[in-house]
Amino acid sequence: MHSQILCSGTAAAVAARRMRHILGGVLGRDGWMWRTHEVKFLNTSSGDTVTIGEISYKLKAPQNPELVPVKHISDSLPQTVAQHLRWIMQKDLLGQDVFLIGPPGPLRRSIAMQYLELTKREVEYVALSRDTTETDLKQRREIRSGTAFYIDQCAVRAATQGRVLVLEGLEKAERNVLPVLNNLLENREMQLEDGRFLMSAERYDKLLQEHTKEELDSWKIVRVSEDFRVIALGLPVPKYKGNPLDPPLRSRFQARDIYYLPFKDQLELLYTAGPNIGAERVSQLLSLATTLCSQESSNLGLPDFPVDNLLPALHILNAFPMLSSQQLVQRLYPYHSILGKDGRNAFEGVLSRFELLDGRRQPAPSAILNVSPAKDLEGHADVTLRVADKDVTCQVPAGTKDLRPPNSSPTFINTASHLQLMAEMMQSHMAKDICLIGAKGCGKSVIAKEFAEMLGYGIEPVMLYQDMTARDLLQQRYTLPNGDTAWRPSPLVTAAIEGKLLLLDGIHRVNLGTLAVLSRLLHDRELDLYDGTRLMRWDRYQTLKEDLQFSDKQLQERSIFPIHPSFRVLALAEPPVVGASTSSSSSSSKGQQWLGPELLTMFLYHTVTPLAKAEEMGLIQGLCPNVPPEASEQLLRLTHSLRKMNDPTAQSLASSLSTRQLLRICCRLSQHPDESIAHAVNKACLSRFLPSLARASLEKNLANCSIEDKPDPAEHTREYPCMVKDGVLTIGNVSAPVYNPSEKMKVPDVLFYDNPQHMKVMEDMLKDFLLGEHLLLVGNQGVGKNKIVDRFLHLLNRPREYLQLHRDTTVQTLTLQPSVRDGIITYEDSPLVKAVKHGHILVIDEADKAPTNVTCILKSLVESGEMILADGRRIISDPREAKGRPNAIVMHPDFRMLVLANRPGFPFLGNDFFGALGDIFSCHAVDNPKPEAELEMLKQYGPDVPDATLQKLVAAFGELRSMADQGTITYPYSTREVVNIVKHLQKFPNEGLANVVRNVFDFDSYNKDMREVLIEALHKHGIPIGAKPSSVKLAKELPLPEVKMTGYWTVNQGGNARRKLLCPTETHPIDIKGPVFLRVQGYPCGRQESRALNFSEEKAHWQIPMNEVNIICDVTTKDDVLYVATCNPVSLYSMKERGDTINCMELYDVFPRTISGVWQPFVTVAPLGNPLDGQVVLHEEQSNTVLHLDLVTGAVRRLMLSPESDQPQTKSSGWWSSKEQQGGGHKMCRDFSHKNWLLFYKEDGNQLEVLDVLEGRVHSISLPINLKSVFLVAEDRWLLLENNTNKKFLLTKPMHMAAEDSGVCQLHSISEDSASSGHGASSAEVSTPQMLSCEQLPNENLSAALNQKIVSPNRVLADTGCYARVVVGFPDLMSPNEVYSFNRPVDLSEVKSESGAHTFFRVGLRANIAKRDNCVSLLSANQVVRALPPSKVPLKTVYPKDVTPPMTAAYLEVTDLNSKKLKYIPVPRSMTVSPYTSWLSKVSESDVLIAALGSGGVVTVDMGGYVRLWETGMDTLQRSLMEWRNMIGGEGGKPVQITIQRSSGLDVTSPKHGKIDPLNAPHIGGNQWAGGTGGRDTAGLGGKGGPYRLDAGHKVFQVSQVEKDAVPEEVRRAAREMAEKAFKERLKEIDMSEYDAATYERFSNAVRRQVQSLRIILDSLQAKGKERQWLKNQALGELDDAKIIDGLTGEKTIYKRRGEQDPEPGSPQQKPKRLRVLADVSGSMYRFNGVDGRLERSMEAVCMVMEALESYEHKFKYDIVGHSGDGYDIELVSANKVPKNNKQRLKVLRTMHAHSQFCMSGDYTLEGTAFSIKELAQEEADEHFVVVLSDANLERYGIRPERFAQVLTSDPQVNAFAIFIGSLGDQADRLQKMLPAGRSFVAMDTKQIPQILQQIFTSTMLSSA
Repeated sequence: MHSQILCSGTAAAVAARRMRHILGGVLGRDGWMWRTHEVKFLNTSSGDTVTIGEISYKLKAPQNPELVPVKHISDSLPQTVAQHLRWIMQKDLLGQDVFLIGPPGPLRRSIAMQYLELTKREVEYVALSRDTTETDLKQRREIRSGTAFYIDQCAVRAATQGRVLVLEGLEKAERNVLPVLNNLLENREMQLEDGRFLMSAERYDKLLQEHTKEELDSWKIVRVSEDFRVIALGLPVPKYKGNPLDPPLRSRFQARDIYYLPFKDQLELLYTAGPNIGAERVSQLLSLATTLCSQESSNLGLPDFPVDNLLPALHILNAFPMLSSQQLVQRLYPYHSILGKDGRNAFEGVLSRFELLDGRRQPAPSAILNVSPAKDLEGHADVTLRVADKDVTCQVPAGTKDLRPPNSSPTFINTASHLQLMAEMMQSHMAKDICLIGAKGCGKSVIAKEFAEMLGYGIEPVMLYQDMTARDLLQQRYTLPNGDTAWRPSPLVTAAIEGKLLLLDGIHRVNLGTLAVLSRLLHDRELDLYDGTRLMRWDRYQTLKEDLQFSDKQLQERSIFPIHPSFRVLALAEPPVVGASTSSSSSSSKGQQWLGPELLTMFLYHTVTPLAKAEEMGLIQGLCPNVPPEASEQLLRLTHSLRKMNDPTAQSLASSLSTRQLLRICCRLSQHPDESIAHAVNKACLSRFLPSLARASLEKNLANCSIEDKPDPAEHTREYPCMVKDGVLTIGNVSAPVYNPSEKMKVPDVLFYDNPQHMKVMEDMLKDFLLGEHLLLVGNQGVGKNKIVDRFLHLLNRPREYLQLHRDTTVQTLTLQPSVRDGIITYEDSPLVKAVKHGHILVIDEADKAPTNVTCILKSLVESGEMILADGRRIISDPREAKGRPNAIVMHPDFRMLVLANRPGFPFLGNDFFGALGDIFSCHAVDNPKPEAELEMLKQYGPDVPDATLQKLVAAFGELRSMADQGTITYPYSTREVVNIVKHLQKFPNEGLANVVRNVFDFDSYNKDMREVLIEALHKHGIPIGAKPSSVKLAKELPLPEVKMTGYWTVNQGGNARRKLLCPTETHPIDIKGPVFLRVQGYPCGRQESRALNFSEEKAHWQIPMNEVNIICDVTTKDDVLYVATCNPVSLYSMKERGDTINCMELYDVFPRTISGVWQPFVTVAPLGNPLDGQVVLHEEQSNTVLHLDLVTGAVRRLMLSPESDQPQTKSSGWWSSKEQQGGGHKMCRDFSHKNWLLFYKEDGNQLEVLDVLEGRVHSISLPINLKSVFLVAEDRWLLLENNTNKKFLLTKPMHMAAEDSGVCQLHSISEDSASSGHGASSAEVSTPQMLSCEQLPNENLSAALNQKIVSPNRVLADTGCYARVVVGFPDLMSPNEVYSFNRPVDLSEVKSESGAHTFFRVGLRANIAKRDNCVSLLSANQVVRALPPSKVPLKTVYPKDVTPPMTAAYLEVTDLNSKKLKYIPVPRSMTVSPYTSWLSKVSESDVLIAALGSGGVVTVDMGGYVRLWETGMDTLQRSLMEWRNMIGGEGGKPVQITIQRSSGLDVTSPKHGKIDPLNAPHIGGNQWAGGTGGRDTAGLGGKGGPYRLDAGHKVFQVSQVEKDAVPEEVRRAAREMAEKAFKERLKEIDMSEYDAATYERFSNAVRRQVQSLRIILDSLQAKGKERQWLKNQALGELDDAKIIDGLTGEKTIYKRRGEQDPEPGSPQQKPKRLRVLADVSGSMYRFNGVDGRLERSMEAVCMVMEALESYEHKFKYDIVGHSGDGYDIELVSANKVPKNNKQRLKVLRTMHAHSQFCMSGDYTLEGTAFSIKELAQEEADEHFVVVLSDANLERYGIRPERFAQVLTSDPQVNAFAIFIGSLGDQADRLQKMLPAGRSFVAMDTKQIPQILQQIFTSTMLSSA
């Protein structure tokens, strides 16, 4: 044993012997014989001396013995420590100041204290933090009875009293604070604020020889004691975090490296601590610790192992020898939380090396069995733990209250893992303070509370926030009632004195420099406060009392207090983010790596693991007993599947579904079991505002867990009643009592129009409100959050307090507003405190504008119901606790918070309030109302605004909002804007809509791309922004020829049998085959309003999504539904006139393939009526196939009309190749299909078949004639044409054809006579009608057409020879019916249809007659409309001579019988036309088909599938034109005048008309002439006070608006030339030809919008990153409320100002984000480019990346790599050489193109992706992204999608995304199902590639930039 006097006890001797035994063999005999230093005390007459080794120091009796450290020297002094002490003594004797430098931990401080205890020196200790200012070191002012006095602080006290100043944490102090000590350190001099001057002892003594002490005092010179020394303790800074030492400061210290004790000394200490543990195990633990502190391990990035904590750990092991070492190590060094994957592997390697990986073998303690007060020791408890099968009892500190047995709390549900955690915490609690690490909402606070109650502790929660200062932690200043300043201890200090459990909540938020203040409290249980109070460890305090014989009272007078022995700290923190930057400024949203080596030494760490599924289930059922079990099961399945994924998106979603949120959802489900889970989950995750990728991922996960959102069928129709009846408020299905407030004036009252959507939100809010939740409403701006909340409180009759947060909100302003009255600080309660006191509702608006570190104090308020205010009062939720406390505010039970915030992310760029605090509120997403709801609401705001206008507004804004959701535009347009527009229109009805919407959109008028997008959207919905009132382009009207009576039709009813023929009928049921179910696919309809820039007959147009080879063969309408049939392949489209989807049913599986056009099917559609709405009958004319389709369900049935007729055809060689039947096709008459019956006949046949669809019967009527065609002129009268003679017959049938009386139909022949020859002659030319109406013209229309008043049955008929004929009296009157005709000058059939310039692709004459006549009658408008090919239109009369007619598909010839006018409306040419021209020509002679619309007007569909709606009726056109002009507004043309009406009668004599000037010359002013244009009193224009306006016809000189707007032509030309010249020069500069420039433009223009919007986002993010911070402790700026008292006392640095915050020293540089685009340049890209342009789209996408990231190289480092059959790393753009101008970018695109043209085939998508991910992961970057573009037909190359999915998520550091260019069929969808959601996209349309890329950018890279 070393010869040390201070060594006592045999334990040490035993240990030493054991040591020698172990090490003897190693060291040999001489190993023990080194020189030892011994510490001796010598008592001599001249005083005591301490000798260390050979160096002695003479002791002096201390003046203030209570300031001398006690009980720091341990019994056995390790050799190394003795060496250190000896060195300090040398320096002390030399009078030098020392700096002890070394790794974190209490060792350096303890050595300093041991030295001071040895030498009996008084100590002044100060822990420096980043908040330390010079006043804390030199002098601080305090006010005493109205005067400010200077109080010396530690440095000055130490210097004058000759104490030792211990400065701990030099690296924490801000850079320019410590130099105040420089002179004191060097020359022992210092100038003080109060005018005194400290002078070194030698100089002072020299002066004393010449001057008296009084003189020196009068000069205010103070002597610095020669015993004054400084001991500084600090960390080496480049290795650890902090400020590096200032060189001048560093040069004034002597340094000594105090490293951890050497292995041997440490081992000795540990042996003593753990006598029950095997020596082997101890040395293994120590070896592990030493390894982890080595240089090599810090090179790996592993933080130092907290060696000093091995001692307490051994105490635990000593009590529980069966505890596994690995578990112990994990408490000391929670490596799972702090290390990344590599670090963990390295660490486990070291563990296994020292055989410490025994966690699996040895069981952890499983439960706490019982807790009882200890018999022998006060303040302790005996705790029995069950470990494995043994029960072990140990003693732990306990609180001052009664203990509570475990498992007795009603609100705490025990789960196995939590029981185990509590048992482990008990073990750690024996030895040291604990820190619990767990994600938010996982139950840390609950566990801590339960733990405290079990041990009888009172809890003192302290909520930590980011900009908390050391003062907030320890002591705050306040003023006494007489105006004196004093210090109030913080809850932390009172907890220490009273022996409570201190709960430090949110230790991860606080800056490390601030926490350092606590390290001495945590290690040594000592604390020095600002006002000089010292808190001492209990045993040291007792020793001090005994040594000095002081009483408690005497010590308290000297401000020394004991820390209660039971006092313990329990810290709660969220898990550190591995790999995140350590600085707190880098963004609190991502979290930070807060757990560094310093913090590791302060606590033992326990991780709260997320609960296992079964446990969480038990927990939920325990706390919400009535929750439906299947609901909770589904919820947990979803949550756990999300938690398992290692995808950051899934992780963030899982964090929104913390245990706390799940409990909240379940409580709500137990109250409202009928709610859908999907709704609850979407609400908890706020899925409405998630980035699109995250939302996709959530939806996919919901689908995987088979949770589907069942749309409430009654959702749209369900009314949400809202009424207050008998003091009960009911919203929807939820009721709540109405509150009776004391302060009625605080209840909000607001104008609110009910609409179903907002009522639904309010119903939801009420559900949560009744469950006692605090609510958070998130939404875009202007969606009515404030209105909803105010209305909600108004209905509940609750008073509210209102707080608006902003950038500068601080914790203080949230709670109290300090102010000074008569020199005393008083605090005004903020609305928050008032609401808590009085039970009001606190509405917090704009919560996302305040920094999250401020708003998180709301968390402690919501969670624990406790909060400490700045004036020392505290809010407490439990009234029992408040009884004994003087300054407690009891939280009123009615208090609630309603928080409003904008959604996170761009463009609000607020702070992510939801991310930080979302899970303690019940969240509600508030969205713009749905279109119907919004329309209802707007009608209430603008009752007089026409509905059409409101609908247009709602539609246009709906579109803009969905664009904002997709990220095409950045500003989310909201209801607020629409309401403002409507209010304006309501007040000024004759201002045009087009003008008023500019009030909203002028913000965007300078951003070209944005403006184009907006104008396009507004035009699409028919808001004519930018149109002039004069731009009306209606067709020219030509006169109709006179109407002539041209003949008679007589229905012969004579008796002879030849004329009256009977036709037998037979009936049989039809045979139905089927049904087969086909897919009805919905496509979005890009409906565009046509009257955007000018007014024409065309109302709207859109394109049907069809293939270009397809041929349109029929169009028909019913009510407002359009049906379009195509025949190559056969399919049917249906769409609503104003709807937004087109439904398509493809029938090519039903009809055989069209083979080389031999069989050309031709179909006709007949829509059925009530009760078969939405069903149609489809008739194929050649095969006579009749199908019945249901477009809702997709059912197809085949109707067999005649069983026998079908057989022979199928037997022939093939039903389509039989030539003979091409002659006469089968026809269907559908005029009465809405009555559900149809008529079929075969051309040249002699049978009619009437199909009754409802009854399922066919009536066959046999005829004596061969048919040419049939016209249904009425339901019971049909006009038949005989085949060869064109003779007409009228068939009359009994109205109701029942089966039994198979009634007989009669056939009457009709004789036609011309007008001239009277009745008898039958020489009239026989006309073949093309169209015959089945209804009659209304009487007034008939009268107008025939120019005579007449009432009669009639029919309108059209044929080739006339514009229209009216047959009066037909078919009901038997007398001769008169035929009135509007004859054409030339019969249409004689006009040659020459193939001129107008026909499209038509070469050669039309061989066959077209099957569609394209002629319809609009009876209500009195019009006949037909579509004619341009060749049959008299273009010369329609267009002036010099105008070439436009290219058109056809003209609509509108014959208006009211105005007797004829118009030709051009139908624009179709974009594409099927190549099957001969087939097309059989369909229709012009390129369009036409049908009448139910709403009046016609619809045309051209051969390219373009649908256009036309308005032809004169009256409706007139009305629409009025509306259109109103929308534009009239004020553009008229000059505006300003008229001021004076009311003062002084300067205006009585008004008069004035003289009339006979010459009528213009007069301006003069008060004399009438008709002037200025002046006063006389009548005229302008002027003041005249009686009325009189315009004598003079021009009021104002430039008209149009002239003002027109820029002179030469100016425009000059501007154009200038631009061209600049462009050419730029090209010359980068040496690019114009052809190249044009090529590049082609790619660049295609993505210009995406580039623009990405750059906008990048810019604003950059601006946000540069946002300035508040710098505190400034000498100028604005007053910092927290320092108002310091201001009173006259300090200088009491201001704060905004400034650039320097990054914290030691924090790593911000690295750029790293992006790689992996483009597919394989051969297939080139090959299929012709089909869907995939290569060009990929080139556009690459162009977009290059353009968008130009000049952001410091933020984004990107490269572009190609993959093809040649390999997977073809470099296109390298990261360090990105293309700078268009030429270089074009070169990249050219390389892509050329490569894919000439490369080998093959596919390397998988390898390329894997390689890129690996390569990027090795680079240093903030985040890594890989985007893979591929057209990989994975299955063709035998790649399993699962493999690909695995590769995409192979490295959690790299976010990889894949964009597949859609291939065949549903392969793409299948792929997407297999691949991880939000990571893979399938672009079916290659145009989407740039959009998808933009989406990836915005929702991931930019969300965190």
